Amino acid sequence: MMGTSSKNKKKSPSRSVRKPQYLSAQRTKPDTRLLDAEKFLLPTYKRQPVVMTHGRGAYIYDTTGKKYLDFLGGIAVNVLGHVHPRIVRVIRREAARAIHFSNLYHNAYQGPLARKLAGWSGMDRVFFSNSGTEAIDGAMKLARLFGRKADEAPGTTAKKHRFLALENSFHGRTFGAISVTSTEKYRLPFAPVVPGAEFVRFNDVADLEAKFDDTVCGILLETIQGEGGIYPISEAFWNRARSLASQHGALLIADEIQCGLGRTGRFFGYQKFSSNPDIVLIAKPLAAGLPLGAILTTEDVASRVSPGMHGTTFGGGPLACAVALEFLNIVEDEELLENIRLRGAELREGLTKLAAKFGFIREIRGEGLMIGVELSSEGAPFVSEAMRRGLLINCTHDFTLRLLPPFVITRAQVREFLGLFELVLAITPKQASASDSGKSANPESVALAAVR
Repeated sequence: MMGTSSKNKKKSPSRSVRKPQYLSAQRTKPDTRLLDAEKFLLPTYKRQPVVMTHGRGAYIYDTTGKKYLDFLGGIAVNVLGHVHPRIVRVIRREAARAIHFSNLYHNAYQGPLARKLAGWSGMDRVFFSNSGTEAIDGAMKLARLFGRKADEAPGTTAKKHRFLALENSFHGRTFGAISVTSTEKYRLPFAPVVPGAEFVRFNDVADLEAKFDDTVCGILLETIQGEGGIYPISEAFWNRARSLASQHGALLIADEIQCGLGRTGRFFGYQKFSSNPDIVLIAKPLAAGLPLGAILTTEDVASRVSPGMHGTTFGGGPLACAVALEFLNIVEDEELLENIRLRGAELREGLTKLAAKFGFIREIRGEGLMIGVELSSEGAPFVSEAMRRGLLINCTHDFTLRLLPPFVITRAQVREFLGLFELVLAITPKQASASDSGKSANPESVALAAVR
């Protein structure tokens, strides 16, 4: 007869199950990498206290092994998800050949990439930068150069020197970019900024007409305002901006840094309109996570430029350009514009159903896979709860949850997101509302100085 002593008992299956690594890791000593970051990094970001280690497709993993569904995409950068096999192959191949030469010489990829971007955009010429904010500054230089008459001596203030930008705008962090960024918390601490910028009320044609004259050299528009809360430019406003720019000899500059290169389900957001801009600015997804931006422009604008007027050390290197060319080919080969349109429609449909269930959802805005969910209460607690549940989103303009999933997102992952998001909406405590705080997420209202 078998004994009943403890040494003969089988272990209960429930006792042998290991707890998830990320739960047990919370009780370990602090990560020295986080301590180093807190001590030595300039405190420019409110980073989450986790260290991300790797990603695959639409998911990211941290040091504890916790998995996150990535609906932020590095803020619109990782549009192919993470470690797309074709991108990895190109990086490995080119890193073994050359990472940098200089712009004193040609490399194998700048010309073909420029040709491809010209075909996508309807522009004629391309300049490669390192980032979107550098592209903004370069475009502002081009607008001043284009507006200067032959009889106006260099070093003097040209008659055409003013810039128009929109209230609620965000164009970047350099001095030029913050001078055309309306949000005061980005601009005022660094005053005086580049002079000559004035802000037009969002989608207000009458205000645009009142402020546009022969002293304007350029008007900058985000086709869809990203940091400002996912607000699309209206067709009426775009058309009037185009006609006024042509009438006054100014440049219409489309900031497509966040909404361009497929995000809306078109190559560029402005392609839903009947007329083109004079300059198009791109960056974020262009090199699949490597730093690369670009200015795309017309032959007329490019003809004013001569060697030495503008330049870059790193912009347009062989590695970044090879990856960017592969990215554009992947978008075409995998028919990702169609996927963006389909998954975007499914996402909007699901969010509309959630809006009917949760009364604090005020509005759903955007196009394709660039969507803002405006709440009547502060969005930050929802972002934190989402991260705890393994979902990455963020909040912009205080009350708008911003969704920027990768172009390769699947129908199943859209359903996964909607399930997680519904749970987050249901269990997150509600904070102060927009009306309680005196803020408004609507850029067409008077109270536009609300911080993001």
